[in-house]
Amino acid sequence: MAKPPRFNIMIVGQGGRLEYEALLFTASLRAYSPQFAGKLIVAEPQPGPLWDRDPRMSEPIKAQLTEMGAQIVPFQSTHFGQPYPHGNKIEGLQALPAGEPFIFFDTDTLITGELADVPFDFTRPAASMQRTATWPVEELYWPGYTAIWKSLYDRFDLNFESSLDLSQPDEYWERYLYFNAGWFFGADPAAFGQRFTEYALSIRDNPPAELVIQPLDPWLDQVVLPLVIHSFGGGRPGSELDGLDGTATYHYRVLPLFYATATDNQVALLEEVTAPNKIKKLLKLHEPFKRMVYQKRGHKVRALFDRQNLPRHERAIRNQIKSAGLWMR
Repeated sequence: MAKPPRFNIMIVGQGGRLEYEALLFTASLRAYSPQFAGKLIVAEPQPGPLWDRDPRMSEPIKAQLTEMGAQIVPFQSTHFGQPYPHGNKIEGLQALPAGEPFIFFDTDTLITGELADVPFDFTRPAASMQRTATWPVEELYWPGYTAIWKSLYDRFDLNFESSLDLSQPDEYWERYLYFNAGWFFGADPAAFGQRFTEYALSIRDNPPAELVIQPLDPWLDQVVLPLVIHSFGGGRPGSELDGLDGTATYHYRVLPLFYATATDNQVALLEEVTAPNKIKKLLKLHEPFKRMVYQKRGHKVRALFDRQNLPRHERAIRNQIKSAGLWMR
């Protein structure tokens, strides 16, 4: 199979936890995906009326990201900002070169394999299937999955029926196109971002009647993403993309969950890439990295669980870590 065209990667760089995650992401990309030849763009929100405080990264972090070849590109928060920081992944797409294929990753992702070997088809966008039944939320007087999702497809004149997984039963959540927004890709970030923004604002500011009792914070990006992907002719990722959320990437979300659930190899990769002094001296400034990675509390978390027999629900994993006094984020 032919390799995909050169593509760019976008992550969001913001002061606080995300800047340290961005540093780990970049270090792991350089270490474990040496054939990646595109641009790594760290989209950085700028101060403005929608932010309570300066959202920019610290200068030492930015210097190290730049040294590793990342391009830090500013963008303005016009619609989301502090009230909905998940909107950074929507508005940050404006920081990417128009017309060049892209993939977005959440910063809390560890690169563990060669992304250049993943056979992306950028003409058919897709996103992560590492999701659970978080939305819509079943309520006593709700109209049901079909009515809610169909109202959204109808809003944007999209074909609802063609989005369904007919192998799943009616009114079961997996029948409906739904993604985790931890990664997604497309052919043109300008067009993708414009439509993502348009759909998100329409649903946020004027939701269909079927959504009247549905929460949209923090789920708005994941409500809108399947509509955008479907509108560009995309859908569920095929087996050729199994390296994402597999051998090539790991969306760990928070370090205690990483140590609880990751394989021995993934833990070894993280600890290898965080070992160099120039990385360590910066990551140690963030308490979860300091305690989990460098003071080895992560291995105390790890000892609580049998990776071959993990609790079925993430909440149970979280609660067990919290009960042991080892939870951090």
